[in-house]
Amino acid sequence: MTMTTNNTNSRFFWKKIQKNLSYPLRLCLIIFLIGLFVVTSCQKEQGLKIQSIKITNGWGYIITNNDKTLIKQTIIPVISEPKSFETEKEALAVGHLVLKKLKSNNSPTITKNDLILLKIIK
Repeated sequence: MTMTTNNTNSRFFWKKIQKNLSYPLRLCLIIFLIGLFVVTSCQKEQGLKIQSIKITNGWGYIITNNDKTLIKQTIIPVISEPKSFETEKEALAVGHLVLKKLKSNNSPTITKNDLILLKIIK
């Protein structure tokens, strides 16, 4: 009879340990996954870079992510004629706006109003 009691007590004790350990283990797993997501998200954002490019009749820009070209813009978007940016400053202004939109998970589309606000067109 004592063996049965000891065996029952040890099973009860083991189940209690498993139950109490499962919550901290689940919590640790959730914290680990959240940390992994944050690190991964930060690495993606850090890889986004912009640089200006000189072309034959003006300027453009390239946006890369970890050395892979995402956007190569050699003409001013939205306007009817295929025309390059007149200055490096104009190209980078539009490029930085596109980069900002990408970082905030918005469409990188440039509108005519964006170009007016950046004083690229009138």
